[in-house]
Amino acid sequence: MNSNFDIIIVGGGAAGFFTAINTVEKNPKLKVAILERGKTVLEKVRISGGGRCNVTHACFVPNDLVKFYPRGEKELRGPFNQFCSGDTIEWFDRHGVELKIEEDGRMFPVSDSSQTIIDCFLSATQKLGIQILTGQSVQSIFKAEDYWKVETNHETFACQKLIMTTGSNPKIWDMLTELGHNIVSPVPSLFTFNIKDSRIKDLMGLSAFAKVKVKGSKLEAAGPLLITHWGMSGPGILRLSAWGARELFDKNYQFTLQVNWLNEVTFEEAMDTLKELKQEHAKKTVSKKSPFELPNRLWESLVIASEIDSERKWADLSKKQLTDLANQLTNGEFQVNGKSTFKEEFVTAGGIDLKEINFKTMESKLHKNLFFAGEIVNIDAITGGFNFQNAWTSGFIVAQSIST
Repeated sequence: MNSNFDIIIVGGGAAGFFTAINTVEKNPKLKVAILERGKTVLEKVRISGGGRCNVTHACFVPNDLVKFYPRGEKELRGPFNQFCSGDTIEWFDRHGVELKIEEDGRMFPVSDSSQTIIDCFLSATQKLGIQILTGQSVQSIFKAEDYWKVETNHETFACQKLIMTTGSNPKIWDMLTELGHNIVSPVPSLFTFNIKDSRIKDLMGLSAFAKVKVKGSKLEAAGPLLITHWGMSGPGILRLSAWGARELFDKNYQFTLQVNWLNEVTFEEAMDTLKELKQEHAKKTVSKKSPFELPNRLWESLVIASEIDSERKWADLSKKQLTDLANQLTNGEFQVNGKSTFKEEFVTAGGIDLKEINFKTMESKLHKNLFFAGEIVNIDAITGGFNFQNAWTSGFIVAQSIST
């Protein structure tokens, strides 16, 4: 059987659906199909954000928004000026889905259910006559003179324009390599650090706003740090893992992490504060109450690590103990030995080399009528709705380019 379409979109995820819907809304005459290898579509949308779907982030200035992308910052400036977070909110509103902003800037459907987004997409594709073909695993892509041929495990399709929205799919990357594209090898991007250390051993669930740094490297980040039963997690750690994706991969995830539990406070400033406390709280027990914005149990653990016993009074602290404590607070060193992937966010750094894409249209610079959207390209972001925003923006731009 030979099925002919104007446009074929390979990959039934967020970017694929957004591309399809916007294309046919702009030009209803086009015959469009989405090919999906799985039995169901929009699986990642379904489970994202703990089943709530973190649609985007309340950051409305393109030049600010790009700063959340370790790979793609430069390239996304133009695209975000065409379609940004504000446009996403408006688009969903127009399609009957109201979004809300949470305290940390993440945006979710008011329903708190990813099913709302899935239903929105499925109803739009149905209304627009877009064909969704599941169980279609692409085996080969062939460029004929003036059309594309796509072979799946079931049939052969032909189309004028081919859009690849397959995310981090190595099989598809291999096919694109055969077409001459260069693939930046994938490495995990959002992960937590495995650390076994007596200082954090029984403190699972505690968090502090900290500055973290990879020793001997320029890599650093700040944000809430969460102590877990396997080590450290939280936005600060995930941010460091995203910016350090390739460097930490090269280190085989074995490195020294420097933690400043007081964030911006320097060693000298911490020393001054501790000296003042020694005078002011002379008769009080050091370990009892944290004088900083730190959970008491974490403070107590750092006090013990500075070889100050739990009953010691402030007045009895030696200069060495004060120095050790200031060090523990502002420059604690922890040995990282491996990583754990952050389950909800299976994000990889890697994909089609950005130099090979025209970001005004998202078209391949090597092949006419071949387009890309979403995570198939070497763009990734930290957690918070940014990876979805890249899917919406790139999908929108492809739709603008192909619907004329």
